[in-house]
Amino acid sequence: MVDRTTVSRERSDSVQRAAKISPQVMESISTPEQVETHLGTLEFPLGMPTEETADRLYDHLDHLHAVRGFLDAYSGVNLWAAREGFLAAGVEDHDVLLFSEFMDSKTLVLTGNADTVYFMTFLDLTEGPVVVEMPPLTLSFVNDMWFRYVTDPGMPGPDRGTGGAYLFVPPGHDGPLPEGGFFTHRVRTTRLILAGRAFLEDDDPKPAVERIKERLRIHRYVPGLYGTSVAEIVTGGTAPPLPWTAQTWTAALREPDPPRFIEASGLPLNMVPPADVTYFDFANELVQDQPPEALDPEIAGPLAAVGIVRGRPFEPDARMRKILTEAAAVGNATARTLACRPRPVEGAHFYGPSSQWVNGLLASGYDFMTPPADITDSGVQPRPGSGARKLNLRSWWWYLAVGISPTFATHLTDVGSQYLFSFADQEGRPLDGGGNYRLALPPDIPAARFWSVTGYDNQTRSMIDTPQRFPRVGSQGYPGPAAVTDADGTTTVHFGPDRPDGVPEGNWIRTTPGRGWFVVLRLYSPLRPFFDRTWRPGEIEAVD
Repeated sequence: MVDRTTVSRERSDSVQRAAKISPQVMESISTPEQVETHLGTLEFPLGMPTEETADRLYDHLDHLHAVRGFLDAYSGVNLWAAREGFLAAGVEDHDVLLFSEFMDSKTLVLTGNADTVYFMTFLDLTEGPVVVEMPPLTLSFVNDMWFRYVTDPGMPGPDRGTGGAYLFVPPGHDGPLPEGGFFTHRVRTTRLILAGRAFLEDDDPKPAVERIKERLRIHRYVPGLYGTSVAEIVTGGTAPPLPWTAQTWTAALREPDPPRFIEASGLPLNMVPPADVTYFDFANELVQDQPPEALDPEIAGPLAAVGIVRGRPFEPDARMRKILTEAAAVGNATARTLACRPRPVEGAHFYGPSSQWVNGLLASGYDFMTPPADITDSGVQPRPGSGARKLNLRSWWWYLAVGISPTFATHLTDVGSQYLFSFADQEGRPLDGGGNYRLALPPDIPAARFWSVTGYDNQTRSMIDTPQRFPRVGSQGYPGPAAVTDADGTTTVHFGPDRPDGVPEGNWIRTTPGRGWFVVLRLYSPLRPFFDRTWRPGEIEAVD
C-alpha cells in the first residue's frame, strides 16, 4: 500500500527544487540603486527613493496629470470659454444670440461659418426643468456643459423639422413631470447649450430670422399646466404629489414671452479657450459650477490630481503654478499638433495618407469610440469599435470645433452636413497667407442643399479676419456672390492676399501675409458620391 504522506512530501520537495527563481527574474523585478532616464539620474539606495528623486518624480507626475487634464478637459473648457464670452458681451443665460446677417470674422468661435443663420443660447436649469419651443426648419443640437450630446431639435431630431417642445430636466430633479406633449431629456449638468442653424430661402436670410423670432421660446416648466391632465392631478398620479391649488387645473395657458434676441452679426465676441495657464482657472470654474456627478471620472481624475476638485479652493502654490504653466504650453502644443497633423494611423485622412483632407469624426464616431455605421440599401450596418476611447481624435475635434451630435458622424445621405479639413498644400507645406493657392472642386459637388469652402486663421481657428468680411466661397448667393463654375463644370477656389486678374469675386478668399490658415469644405445634405468617395476634391495647390 502506497504511503500517500510520503508521496506528497516527495512531490513538494521536487516542486521546491524546480521552482528556484532565476537571477534574470530577480533583476527584472528589482529597481536599481541608480536609474538613468530623460529626467536625469534617479537614485534608490536600498530600494528607497532619495528625497531629491521623490521631489523630481512628483514634479513629473504633476506635470503628466496637468497635461492630461488639459487635453481631456478641453471639451468642457471649450464650452465654458464660450459662456464666458457671452457674459462678457452682456449676453445672459436664455438670451439668444442671433446672427441675422450671418456670422463674420469679428466673432471668434472655433470654425464657425458664414453659411447659415446661427442662433445660440445657454439654458439655466439650476431652478428646475426648462422648456424650449423650437422653430421649424432648423438644424440644431443641445449639448451639456461638457459638450456631451443630449438631442437634436430640428430636422434630424424627433420633431423632424416641424418644431416641437423640448423639456430638459436637471440632475437630481424629483418633482412632477408632464404626462406627455414634450420631448423630455434628463441631463447631467445644470446648464446646457442650444445652438441652431437655419437656411436661406431664395438667397434671403429674412424668412428664417422671422421664423426664429416668432417661434423660439424658452421658459420654466410649470407643473400642472400643459402636459398634465386634471385626472393626473386629482388621482394622485404625480409623484411626488403636485402642490396644486383649486386654481391649478383652471389656470389659463398663457403664451410665453419671447427671449431677448441680441443681434450678433458683426459683434466682437471671443468664445475661444485660453492656451495659457488661465486654462486651468476656466476648468476650475466649470468644475465648481456643476455637480460632481456631471464629470466623467476619466476627466475628473487628472483635474483632481492638480487640485481642481468641486467644493475645494483651487489655490496652486508657486511650484504647482509653474508646473501648470508648463503643462498648458505642452498641452496646447500637443492639441495643436493633433489637430493640424493627425497621424495616418488615426484614420482621419479621408482619402488616405497621401491626401491632406481629414475628418476625424468619420473615423471615431461622435462618442470617439465607435466608427459610424454604414447606411446601405439593406439597412444600418454597425461597425465594431475597439472599446477604447480615441483620445487623439477627441482632442482633434474639440481643438477645432464646437458641438457634437451623431448626425455629425453619419453616413446617411441628404441629412445634416459633413466637413473636410485641410491644413496644408498638396506637398504637405503649411498654407502661408502671403502666397497664392487654388483648389479645384470637380463637377457635381455632392451637396443637395449647398456647399461652401471657408478660410480660417491658424491661431484663432476662427474665420480669417480681413477687409473681406466673409471669407467663404460657395454655391449660395448670400452673403456674397455665388462661385462661378468653369466651362467644364469644375469650380476653382482661389486664395491669396490679392484677387488674381480675371477671377470672379465669389471664387476668391482673401488671406493675410504672415499668418497661417486652413480651410473647411462643407457639404450640406451630402450625397452618396461623398461617402463612397467617387467624388473627391482636389488638393490645395500653390500657384507661382
